Amino acid sequence: MEISTEAKLEPFLQWLQVNKVELRGCKIKYSDESKGFGIFSSNEFSDGVLLVVPLDLAITPMRVLQDPLIGPECRAMFEDGEVDDRFLMILFLTVERLRKNSSWKPYLDMLPTTFGNPLWFTDDELLELKGTTLYRATELQKQNLLTLYDDKVKDLVKKLLVLDGDSERANSIFWTRALNIPLPHSYVFPQNQEDLNKYDSINNSAELSNDHNSRGELINGLNDIKNEAQRVNSQVNGATSTLTSTQGETLWIEGLVPGIDFCNHVERSSFHSEKEISISYGNKGNEELLYLYGFVIDNNPDDYLMIHYPAEAIHSIPLSDSKALLLEEQKAQLRCLLPKSLLEHGFFAAGHPKDGNNDNKLEVDRISSFSWSGQRRMPSYLNKLVFPENFLTALRTIAMQEDEISKVSSLLEELVKCITSMEIFSCTRVTNGCMFESFMFWFLHLIGSIIDFQKLVGSGGERQPSDAEVRAAVWETCGDSGALQLLVDLLQAKLTELEESSGMEDYDSELLLKSCITESQGQHASCENNSSEETNGWTQHKMSRKTWSSIVYRRGQKELALLFLKEAEHALQLALTEGN
Repeated sequence: MEISTEAKLEPFLQWLQVNKVELRGCKIKYSDESKGFGIFSSNEFSDGVLLVVPLDLAITPMRVLQDPLIGPECRAMFEDGEVDDRFLMILFLTVERLRKNSSWKPYLDMLPTTFGNPLWFTDDELLELKGTTLYRATELQKQNLLTLYDDKVKDLVKKLLVLDGDSERANSIFWTRALNIPLPHSYVFPQNQEDLNKYDSINNSAELSNDHNSRGELINGLNDIKNEAQRVNSQVNGATSTLTSTQGETLWIEGLVPGIDFCNHVERSSFHSEKEISISYGNKGNEELLYLYGFVIDNNPDDYLMIHYPAEAIHSIPLSDSKALLLEEQKAQLRCLLPKSLLEHGFFAAGHPKDGNNDNKLEVDRISSFSWSGQRRMPSYLNKLVFPENFLTALRTIAMQEDEISKVSSLLEELVKCITSMEIFSCTRVTNGCMFESFMFWFLHLIGSIIDFQKLVGSGGERQPSDAEVRAAVWETCGDSGALQLLVDLLQAKLTELEESSGMEDYDSELLLKSCITESQGQHASCENNSSEETNGWTQHKMSRKTWSSIVYRRGQKELALLFLKEAEHALQLALTEGN
């Protein structure tokens, strides 16, 4: 550890003491080169509280808006909807780092200057992600951050400090260290000065406890990391508010808590003397972990694969307008997540499924386990189909032929006619030689509950088919084979893109087997200065942790693409065999 790194710690500890931070059962010290400073437990506590930080020391949107320097400018932009509360905190970090004689300097000096997420990859390191969702998302995020800096941060920082800013670093600091902080309602929305004065004392503090459940969890940060554009907009433009309320008078606010934010390392052990205290990141896949926090977990059980049908491609397919309307009416989704856990319920599950309901299976049963005409057989594979029905609905619609669209329209017209003519219990007709009877039986099975007729038929005596009814009509007409064939094509294209960019899964496994991570002082510390080392008859290759993380992530994507492709191909074969 460099002397300059050691020298940062003492001023920071003094700063914490001045600001009434209590290190009751822990101490802050250097962890290792890849992690920086961390919090380590000790035996010097008895009440279960390791660290106490006054609420006034937390960096929250309210603090930024109340700041005498940047508060007025930020409040104007915030009230006009130009920026969100996350932007406020990122701007605060940027300005305080540049401000001369900032009171936050001891804390800011302790923060890292480089990060493991793809924003900080070199061009060569970023190429290791080529072909993955993360590669495209990173390119898009860089463009958005640059636009954000040019449009909002640069001029504002110059106006405040007559200096250039550092928003990219502040952005990474926020996303790797922010926590959800429980705060009293009157502290977040003070009605008068008395409300503010109540929280000046040390007793109103954020605490780090040795209770596993009380430590909290790092914020997710993004509503849908799988959608590159939405993911970046959520992070950069603030599509999701950081303010959420709970029961009673407590509000959960995103923010940074100096001191507590040093326990942002991966959880590896429980609380023992001189053991590093780590925070739980929750059940997240490697795509999200690498994108936001800069690390991955080898063989991550929470990994997932994102598959999507390009929305722009719909305009080039036959009958695009009719299909677009059907997609809207069915509330179909053009992208889906395929968690690894779904494979436990599939055709090739390795062992028995875990306890608990298969939500995907229940959704499919609700939509497809009946036939309007009596000719569409219930698929034998229904309970083994692991793909979300919302996505299959979209693919089923996209694959429709012209005559099938006409049949769907006829079925829905017949449905409305039967209901609006109030012949629900007697409506019968012959379809392709089969008696279409007992309309109410299958209709109630479709809806899933008894429906009041007045709610079903509008005030004018007319009604539009529900999204569930349109889905059922499309399935009745088309079956599953068209959707499954399109799904197979998408998965094959996904796998091809991954393999063309970085080779097959076996190649990645071999690279990881022979890898030697250069910046770690732990497991791979035996790496020598030469570029490769002969070990057990094969060559051990040095690589950065960023490169190693990229290979772990992309190998997992290839593995999942192969497994889900196998599931889709088997389901397609069954659908063709059974006439579905």
